[in-house]
Amino acid sequence: MRSTLGALAGFPQGIALDSALVRSADGERGSRRDAAWPVSQIVGLTLLAGSALCAAIVASASAPYAIERPGPVYDVLGETTVAGDQVPMIEVVDAETYATDGVLDMLTINATGPANLPSWLEVVQAYFDPSRSVLPIEALYPPSSGGSASNAQQVQMENSKLAAIAAALDHLGYHLVPEMRIADVVAGGPAEGVLEPDDIILSANGRTLADVDELRGILAENGVDRPADLVVERDGRRLELEVTPAYGADDPTAPRIGVQVAASWGDWPIDIRIQLENVGGPSAGMMFALGIIDKLTPGSLTGGEVIAGTGTITATGDVGPIGGIRQKLYGASHAGATWFLAPVANCGEVVGHVPDGLRVIPVATLDQAVDALETIAAHGDSSFPSCEAALAG
Repeated sequence: MRSTLGALAGFPQGIALDSALVRSADGERGSRRDAAWPVSQIVGLTLLAGSALCAAIVASASAPYAIERPGPVYDVLGETTVAGDQVPMIEVVDAETYATDGVLDMLTINATGPANLPSWLEVVQAYFDPSRSVLPIEALYPPSSGGSASNAQQVQMENSKLAAIAAALDHLGYHLVPEMRIADVVAGGPAEGVLEPDDIILSANGRTLADVDELRGILAENGVDRPADLVVERDGRRLELEVTPAYGADDPTAPRIGVQVAASWGDWPIDIRIQLENVGGPSAGMMFALGIIDKLTPGSLTGGEVIAGTGTITATGDVGPIGGIRQKLYGASHAGATWFLAPVANCGEVVGHVPDGLRVIPVATLDQAVDALETIAAHGDSSFPSCEAALAG
């Protein structure tokens, strides 16, 4: 019994705390000197205990990293909660709609922020979890963001909704004329003192704009070594201005002029409302557009299948890359999807990271995504291109 208690207390079995109780194998009582621990053993145990304590302290300390993990999944054909009420995520007010079945899931990710940094132990655990990614905290929350990217992400979400409506209506044959209105000018940015809120950008470097993504592309081509030529409308006056882009704090490789642009298309031919709270960013654009098309066309675009996907969308129907693709693959799999539409530009991150039972179809345009869904719904030839083939080509 004494040896068991000694083991439970953390001492080697057979070593009692009171040397007076120690007996030799032949039953003779040993001396106190005989039972005493060697100095080297005491030092070793002390160092071991100290090392364990240090390791525990380090493991529980905050690490300067963010952990991305799969977030909530939303069916764009279903309902969502807005201001406490259940409403359709996509609501068509003044046009005929058609019944849908199946699921079109949009994916989100959750990420720890500066206010809730993970511990080093959590970082190590996330490193070995294929559904999570570990990034330096500055990569998700640049110092200029003040520790929060929510405002910019909300603007991106609103622009994404508008671009999705425009892309869907364009796919269905409607002609739309876009308007790029400046919502905000970043203090200290390149456009400060040149552009103003409510300016309407008519052209950039001589090219008219279909949406915000086209403006980003023009600025990327322009670079940061020369000014970009902008034509804007301000209070009914046409102005020709110059702004020299600078690399953005959110992406040190992308030229920016330091404005937030809200795209609009005037009066829509159909009143379409996309309703979703507490989700930001532009990555649901393609799925919003597919949901609108499904509701405005006869038959089921999904064929009753559970299909997930992600990708930005432009008003002209181009599908662009997004962040957190690996987390979204696992989020889709956990939600029961068997098909996944991914931007072809994300294929490098997709290959080797697809969960079992999920098939990925890379797409570059909304038309390609619609064609893929129609093939799935018809249970036709499913020899879709793969990300491996896209990378090889």
